[in-house]
Amino acid sequence: MGAQLRVYKRRIKSISATKKITKAMEMIAASRVVKAQRHVAASTPYASELTRAVSAVATGSTTQHPLTTEAENPTRAALLLITSDRGLAGGYSANVIKAAEQATKALTAQGKEVDTYIVGRKGVAYYGFREFKVTESWTGFTDNPTYADAKKIAGPLIEAVQKATSEGGVDELHIVYTEFVSMLTQTPVEHRLLPLSMEKAAEETAAKDVIAPLYEFEPSAEEVLDALLPRYVESRIYNALLQAAASKHAATRRAMKSATDNAEELIKSLTRLANAARQADITQEISEIVGGASALADASAGSD
Repeated sequence: MGAQLRVYKRRIKSISATKKITKAMEMIAASRVVKAQRHVAASTPYASELTRAVSAVATGSTTQHPLTTEAENPTRAALLLITSDRGLAGGYSANVIKAAEQATKALTAQGKEVDTYIVGRKGVAYYGFREFKVTESWTGFTDNPTYADAKKIAGPLIEAVQKATSEGGVDELHIVYTEFVSMLTQTPVEHRLLPLSMEKAAEETAAKDVIAPLYEFEPSAEEVLDALLPRYVESRIYNALLQAAASKHAATRRAMKSATDNAEELIKSLTRLANAARQADITQEISEIVGGASALADASAGSD
């Protein structure tokens, strides 16, 4: 039983070391998610107001702009998928990848060819392992994205929307990311960024009880749209990156807390087994001592 007790002690020591690591990672993720929440809260009003401004320009003019006008027969769409660079976050990346696959199937069922753009090493690895075609990818900044990162991503996407489909362009731009709802809830979502949905923008404005003003555009509505729409795409992608980062940190915190709790339960279980093994060793030693004493007493009585 002594050997078994040593095995239990080694396992308890190893699991205790792992518990320290998971606890530290949980605390780090908790601090990061608070910071990420602040960034999301700061970026969301700007993105919402910019969307309202773009929709106001689009609805307040008769300009047929390529970024606000839907194609009669769309045949090609771009899909931007935002995953994580790191793991240890439970099913975070797996869930958003699953949502992207469902969106791809839905677009394909509509007769559209899908060009996939990916953010994050997890998504790149998943698509690369399955040899799925990826138009372009970006990695290395998902934990702490900046506006410069969003601008870098938005550039080729806007260029693809502005091109004709015969030249490799797309008719629509969709984005799939994980929306941060709360510390306990993060939901994979899919949105169409371009062409801008006038109905959805009007609903958002009506929900805020905002009276739509009248606009005069200088030098022209088309030039105003040319200036506003890239900012709209960049702000929406930036907000999605921040939402995804906050969701990832929350998922990591939850996963590490679960791992820490499991380690504690396992340590308790192994401690009970170690105590039982120790008691068995003590009982065996006592039995051996008593047996030896009895044998000695019997031998002494026989000699007398």
